[in-house]
Amino acid sequence: MYEYLIGKITAVNPHYIVVEVNGIGYRIQVANPFRYQEGQQKKVYVYQAVRENDVTLYGFYDLAEKQLFLKLISVSGIGPKSALAILATNDQGGFVAAINADDEAYLTKFPSIGKKTAKQIILDLKGKLDEIETPTPMVDQQDLALNFDEESPALKEAMEAMLSLGYTKTEVKKVGKKLTQFNGKTTDDYLREALKLVLKK
Repeated sequence: MYEYLIGKITAVNPHYIVVEVNGIGYRIQVANPFRYQEGQQKKVYVYQAVRENDVTLYGFYDLAEKQLFLKLISVSGIGPKSALAILATNDQGGFVAAINADDEAYLTKFPSIGKKTAKQIILDLKGKLDEIETPTPMVDQQDLALNFDEESPALKEAMEAMLSLGYTKTEVKKVGKKLTQFNGKTTDDYLREALKLVLKK
């Protein structure tokens, strides 16, 4: 129904952003909320998912990101949450290369992607994503007993964002420990680095 919304970003948190358009606040789930800034005027491409008792808006930073999302959810076994986790790495180039190289091991590093789904992704999308423009890199995972309240607020928010993408507490804890040595300045810095670490294994 909706192609995009143009409005002011009025809220950014680990799970979603809010875009205000003509006095109405739209709650939108996005791959990496921290790419957006409160107060920013932004065009956000959207996809509306309607289920029995739920209507959800998924948002995308640009058209290429939306196009890849639509390709992903067309694959059996890939839902919107799994698709957002893949997009969050901001390394569409690496993802496309993995598909074209039949690299199942790489694909199974994403939350909820097992061998069967990885095979299906390759079967359905191999050679069909080259026209989609690419952005940045990807990552690795583990349990969250680590007290991120003692770390920087940006690191804590990044770890919460990873949990909302579907990574387990164990995976997040492992990455979080490594990130205590990372000299990031923003939540976006920490989240991008976390996702890179996750996919390196």
